[in-house]
Amino acid sequence: MREGAETILLVEDEEPIRALVRIALEERGYTVLAAADGVAALELADAHAGRIDLLITDVVMPRMGGRVLADHLIRRRPGIKVIYMSGYADDLIGLEGLPKEDLHFVPKPCPLESLLRLVRQIL
Repeated sequence: MREGAETILLVEDEEPIRALVRIALEERGYTVLAAADGVAALELADAHAGRIDLLITDVVMPRMGGRVLADHLIRRRPGIKVIYMSGYADDLIGLEGLPKEDLHFVPKPCPLESLLRLVRQIL
């Protein structure tokens, strides 16, 4: 079932989760750029000449966390939407201060269909 044609930057340090989410998004018609951490994601985004519509990022990752990554990308690509993911409720503390309308948070584990519905809703 194809739903979208947008481009999504997926950033997740756990390879099995990254692979599963990537496949599900690609099956829905999205173009997915995938990275294992924030530094790699910035490099990937800088190398991508096209539009990036959505960032899906883990909150806590090596080298650069999701909040810092999102801040960089929002400055470089105004209009990009963000979904934060985390397996720890404490990670929400790192997202304090974000405007409520900009805070889309998905706990891990999350049913894949719930994530896909949120992606479509945001886009």
